[in-house]
Amino acid sequence: MKKIVFALVATSLLMTTVTQAQEEIKNNDFKRWQVRLRGIAVVPNESANIGIIGGDVAISNAFVPELDFTYFFTKNFAAELILGTAKHDVNTVGSDISAIGGPTSFDVDLGSVMLLPPTLTAQYHFFPLKEKKFKPYVGAGINYTLFYNVKEGDVVKDVEYDNAIGFAAQIGFDVMFDDTFFVNFDVKRLFLKTDVSVNATNLAEGLIIPAQVEINPWIIGLGFGMKF
Repeated sequence: MKKIVFALVATSLLMTTVTQAQEEIKNNDFKRWQVRLRGIAVVPNESANIGIIGGDVAISNAFVPELDFTYFFTKNFAAELILGTAKHDVNTVGSDISAIGGPTSFDVDLGSVMLLPPTLTAQYHFFPLKEKKFKPYVGAGINYTLFYNVKEGDVVKDVEYDNAIGFAAQIGFDVMFDDTFFVNFDVKRLFLKTDVSVNATNLAEGLIIPAQVEINPWIIGLGFGMKF
């Protein structure tokens, strides 16, 4: 019974939203698209479970440009897609490599990797009236992160990262200059983890080191946008 009631309520809300969207699009009284160019800081909140040698992981911050597109279904509800890529240096911290003749506490350089994490969020925008200059919003969604251009460094033979699906949450605001141009500040948190395989057979025969790495980066952005 509860499932039936929930389905009816969800259907009713969906139909109301679609009806509102159709009416607003018909009236053409708001701009449905916006594009933003931001500079972002990608700040990992990393941790790891590293097999065989133990220790933790350290992943460097990155500062890169980012492009995003937003489509408004209604004046309040929208979807945003962000596109950007970042390079990070990676190393273990406090690993024990005494089993292969090394020290009991050692940081292993794992080179670098580039991440491409396209992220799609559903957003709710407050204060949609044209005369409002300050327009905050919240959002949640998913991302799919691609790991590519892996450089293994000078210590190990190879490093492999599994592409991964994660969740995203965001909060931000636009400050309008006029009906078209605005400045934006945005903070996202990605909940992202990946399986990593380190091929260290150049150090010891058959030495493959598995690891589960949580990256969970904060993405902090500031930039300019245009509605059309």
